[in-house]
Amino acid sequence: MTIFKTALLCAAILTVTPTFAQTNINLGGISADPTAPVEITADNLSVDQESGTAVFQGNVVLGQGNLRLSAARVQVVYGSGGGDISRLSASGGVTFVTATEAAEAQNAEYDLDAGTLVMSGSVLLTQGSSAISADTMRVNLSNGSAQMEGRVRTVFNQGNN
Repeated sequence: MTIFKTALLCAAILTVTPTFAQTNINLGGISADPTAPVEITADNLSVDQESGTAVFQGNVVLGQGNLRLSAARVQVVYGSGGGDISRLSASGGVTFVTATEAAEAQNAEYDLDAGTLVMSGSVLLTQGSSAISADTMRVNLSNGSAQMEGRVRTVFNQGNN
């Protein structure tokens, strides 16, 4: 049994009902290379050279390595040199997917410089048939560690149950 499943099992045994909590989890599948190319498709694009931002709207799909992010709107903030992406702000129902996990939330902030992803607003993370929900999820994409904060609730499906 992985550390993640063991930690979730312990949490389930200790709590029968949802609680206001803070839970640390390991998301081995959610890792990223922030230096990998970023591909974005959308219905519309607005660029503001002065502020160093671009706004993609309508059916936005972003890919970087094995990561996929979709949202209604994604604002791209470029670094000081203007060439590399520094940060992405997604809103309007965000879905973040890797080969083994999927997460949904109302909003997401992906800081490529720091290698972090923060999802907020009714976060739902699924791994196989197990799920965990919270108000906020913070992920370190370099090592896959994550922290769920606020109204944390878990559902564990084990074996053939």
